Amino acid sequence: MLPRPNSMLTTGRLIRSVILLALTQTPAVVAYPATAQAGVQTGGAQGRSVPGTQSSAQPAVDSGAAASQMAPVPFGAGERMDYDVRYLGGKKGVGSMEVKEITDVRGRPTWHTVFKVEGQVIFLINVNIKLESWFDVATLNSLRFHQDQRYTGTKKIQTIEIFPERGMYKEDKLEERVTVQDPLDDGSFLYFVRSIPLEVGKEYSFQRYYKPDKNPVKIKVVRRETVKTPAGEFKTLVLRPEIKSGGLFAEGKAEVWITDDAVRMVVKLESDLPVGTISLWLTKYKLGTPIKP
Repeated sequence: MLPRPNSMLTTGRLIRSVILLALTQTPAVVAYPATAQAGVQTGGAQGRSVPGTQSSAQPAVDSGAAASQMAPVPFGAGERMDYDVRYLGGKKGVGSMEVKEITDVRGRPTWHTVFKVEGQVIFLINVNIKLESWFDVATLNSLRFHQDQRYTGTKKIQTIEIFPERGMYKEDKLEERVTVQDPLDDGSFLYFVRSIPLEVGKEYSFQRYYKPDKNPVKIKVVRRETVKTPAGEFKTLVLRPEIKSGGLFAEGKAEVWITDDAVRMVVKLESDLPVGTISLWLTKYKLGTPIKP
């Protein structure tokens, strides 16, 4: 019998685990060859149209100008995936991930992506999570990461500015700290991972998470499997991620299903936690508009 959470500490760990769903997802759009390999060691039915919108902080960058300097990537503005969030076998909320646009950060063209989860995950705990990432179109290095996490009795809003050219990052009003070469955050990491080849039976080790002490992030490609979701039936590769920060992807307790084709869209995620199994299931999707370099 699963233990009942008896404190906000247990709840906080679960919410943190939900946030980490974003870290190693690898959805894709049929567009370009996967070529980005820096920092790696080898060891259904289409949904409604959701057009990209411009950021309120910076103007959108002209796509033609950005294309001349961008790295080859398999996604485009307007891409969106929607998910049901399930806990102990029942639907408890919804989630989505979206490529909003190419915009400007400190004079650089950047991809702007958004990951959301909202609902009632366990008992009376309401969850509302929004993670936004801005990463350089040429290097895929993260330049900014914003997280807005709200759940019953707790709120955390944080913006992290990352400066790859100086090897530093800054969290809100805290002093600058040293980051890694070619840094990635929780959101931009997934778009980097989707741009590299993945082979069954191999393990990949990444040294690019912006907080040095949380590296390496490991992903093992364990098998091929056909999976049925509300969005349809898909042939998939099953990934087993692991990160040092624990939570959802600690000690190989999670699996991620991505389509075994050029699209490589995330169709399902699942993790066994002390309070039960939490999962995301694809319900609908819209492919983005690719921009050729």
